[in-house]
Amino acid sequence: MSEQAPVQQETDVERTAEALPEQAAPSAEIAALEDVEEAMRDVVDPELGINVVDLGLVYDIRVEQDNTATVDMTLTSAACPLTDVIEDQARAALTGGPGGGLVKDFRINWVWMPPWGPEKITEEGREQLRALGFTV
Repeated sequence: MSEQAPVQQETDVERTAEALPEQAAPSAEIAALEDVEEAMRDVVDPELGINVVDLGLVYDIRVEQDNTATVDMTLTSAACPLTDVIEDQARAALTGGPGGGLVKDFRINWVWMPPWGPEKITEEGREQLRALGFTV
């Protein structure tokens, strides 16, 4: 007796979009560093009335893959009592507004080294200070 080869049965293969494996949803857009820096220009030092970027208080900005931002910044003085005001302004600038804001969340990493000095003020910041009557 000879063995017969197994008979292959034809099967219908469904070729619709519903039959395709599910793909992960595209990740949310990541904010550009330039956009985060520009938004931080809306954060104004309450004592001087100049934004924290032009005052040279922002040292570094990072945006993670989950669209959370970390801002390394300092203050003109470690004894400044206005950190809460600056954090509230940063929250409004970065996470507020239509569509939920520029980033999903943020964190300010307060740093004290290198210490802030007037040499860190941008030329735009110097012009604003001169307009307010300061000598720089």
